Amino acid sequence: MLDVFRTLNISASGLTAQRARLDVIASNIANAETTRSDEGGPYRRKTVVFREVYESAIHDAGYRNVRAQTDAMRGVEIAAIEADKRPFRWIYDPSHPDANEEGYVQMPNVNVLREMVDLINAQRSYEANVTALNATKSFVNAALQIGKGG
Repeated sequence: MLDVFRTLNISASGLTAQRARLDVIASNIANAETTRSDEGGPYRRKTVVFREVYESAIHDAGYRNVRAQTDAMRGVEIAAIEADKRPFRWIYDPSHPDANEEGYVQMPNVNVLREMVDLINAQRSYEANVTALNATKSFVNAALQIGKGG
């Protein structure tokens, strides 16, 4: 039954990670036209970096009392939320309050089309984790029904 809980934890960590990714993408879309940020200058696109999480375990290898160490997958976590280093866009809009002397405005490095593609990808990843979670729950329920004896 321990492996079932590990499977549930992996799916839950995936849900948490994809939810954070969806939040960052939503922030990017919301700030696609923000020319003034707390950091100074236009908003800079953010990306989420994930990393695998392993659990080291020592177990009996089953022969001659040899013990072996394995790294079992425990899930995924957010390693960092990083600023995209791509350059800002420049548009010509002399009437904009942030326009320079030549009439150009420095705009965020957010491409809304790219964000929408990332949004769909994150949503599908989230749904895949929900499907895995539900499949595991169904498996456990079926095993419990067998244990009841019919």
